[in-house]
Amino acid sequence: MCGILAVLGVADVSRAKRSRIIELSRRLRHRGPDWSGIHCYEDCYLAHQRLAIVDPTSGDQPLYNEDKSVVVTVNGEIYNHEELKAKLKSHKFQTASDCEVIAHLYEEYGEGFMDMLDGMFAFVLLDTRDKSFIAARDAIGICPLYMGWGLDGSIWFSSEMKALSDDCERFISFPPGHVYSSKTGGLKRWYNPPWFSESIPSTPYDPLLLRQSFEKAIIKRLMTDVPFGVLLSGGLDSSLVASVVSRHLAEAKIAEQWGNKLHTFCIGLKGSPDLRAAKEVADYLGTVHHELHFTVQEGIDALEEVIYHIETYDVTTIRASTPMFLMSRKIKSLGVKMVLSGEGSDEIFGGYLYFHKAPNKKEFHEETCQKIKALHLYDCLRANKSTSAWGVEARVPFLDKNFINVAMDIDPEWKMIRRDLGRIEKWVLRNAFDDEEKPYLPKHILYRQKEQFSDGVGYSWIDGLKDHANEHISDSMMTNASFVYPENTPATKEAYYYRTIFEKFFPKNAARLTVPGGPSVACSTANAVKWDAAWSKNLDPSGRAALGVHDAAYEDALEKSPSSANPVSDNGFRQSLGEIIVKTVASATAV
Repeated sequence: MCGILAVLGVADVSRAKRSRIIELSRRLRHRGPDWSGIHCYEDCYLAHQRLAIVDPTSGDQPLYNEDKSVVVTVNGEIYNHEELKAKLKSHKFQTASDCEVIAHLYEEYGEGFMDMLDGMFAFVLLDTRDKSFIAARDAIGICPLYMGWGLDGSIWFSSEMKALSDDCERFISFPPGHVYSSKTGGLKRWYNPPWFSESIPSTPYDPLLLRQSFEKAIIKRLMTDVPFGVLLSGGLDSSLVASVVSRHLAEAKIAEQWGNKLHTFCIGLKGSPDLRAAKEVADYLGTVHHELHFTVQEGIDALEEVIYHIETYDVTTIRASTPMFLMSRKIKSLGVKMVLSGEGSDEIFGGYLYFHKAPNKKEFHEETCQKIKALHLYDCLRANKSTSAWGVEARVPFLDKNFINVAMDIDPEWKMIRRDLGRIEKWVLRNAFDDEEKPYLPKHILYRQKEQFSDGVGYSWIDGLKDHANEHISDSMMTNASFVYPENTPATKEAYYYRTIFEKFFPKNAARLTVPGGPSVACSTANAVKWDAAWSKNLDPSGRAALGVHDAAYEDALEKSPSSANPVSDNGFRQSLGEIIVKTVASATAV
């Protein structure tokens, strides 16, 4: 991941202003420690902090067309750049960078080329011939982007809020799948897939098509000129990523340079569920596995730094970001600059445990659509900023545009949790990779119960965070919380504690408004809380808040809840807190 900062239409064009923009761009250097660049044209500035993944030697940014009349600063990867270059035969490319193609596409097609890009990206492009500019963000919002306005009439774009929050009067999170054009002066959605309308699809489930689509998504993301690995939690999603990479690594170009032995990484408290499951998967696949440990105190000590980097006060995001942040530091120390990760699957397939209570396929499908649309505020934000804090790039194959289209076109009746038919959460994905002849994974991993990352690293992690917050936030502070924080008022001491840290770094109201709010249970939207009346009394983003569904649900709540029977046990499955015992079919996954 790189860091971009663009400031357009400033009133002050002095050398002091240029120095200020360079200073602000340095706030993004953690995202791109390999090189820095800036292009100044009259009252416009495009700055870049580079993390070199493809073409490390000649792909420094900003990038240009042939005569340098078109300038672009990009954060991201364009996986189909070679295919696009083949369509631009009359153009002369200066570098081997995958991102240079954006400048030439603009020359050839004008502002309407966004849908041609297959990848993750956030970019700002300046056409010096008429001083017009565009800014765009990828379909799902994998790459972060913020947009701000200065009092002098300037418009700002930045990979992270910290580079523009001090100098902009107002700023927002740039919406994913949109483009801003200075010619029209507004935002326009360029990403318009069939599922976006949330109408119910009727296409029959095709397991082979689903499997092939995912394997293609993995293969295209092996485009790299630097060492890479896979984040492996031992749950379904990350295990499938590791399994597919293992199968195709030998035939990929990267194997010629870095060998065909896959490196996998997992972090957790000692004895945590993820560590055990990840080691078993790594042994099964024959990867070079790196098991990393942290303590609850080490996580607590990192909280301020984590919140500064991820720029949110959302509870579940902070819980999950902290171990990922710590792991990324270790990964970078080993010389790895790119990792593949399993984000997005739970949103697409209804993998969170609260989906057990979806009343019908219509509400199930609408919830998955809403979850995908909000990914840029939660899991995409976490995966990108937790890794980028240490100059590591995370790629997320489940969020491949074509794969999403295939998966979201399936009649949601197939995705529904049907215990009477032996279908647990994400059954359509599990079944697609349940190959008896050439198994991708051991059965009990393929059918492991969903474990949210913040839970899977060790249940005492969340418990420790709550205890720590209770020591710092008093009852009287909670009583007055709605007066101190009228927007997204913290409902728990843990949420209040995170909010105080966030406000220290980002005190403006515009910053507060970039963070979503509302009630949630086990990562649900506010609408899904209505699916079970008992959940409204136990609002917590942890998977263990899914009373009667998670096998290690909060014990005190389970003892009081009449729905404490395990619904998955109808299929002969029971997973205890410390063990995985499979009888006939296993339960759902960890990312």
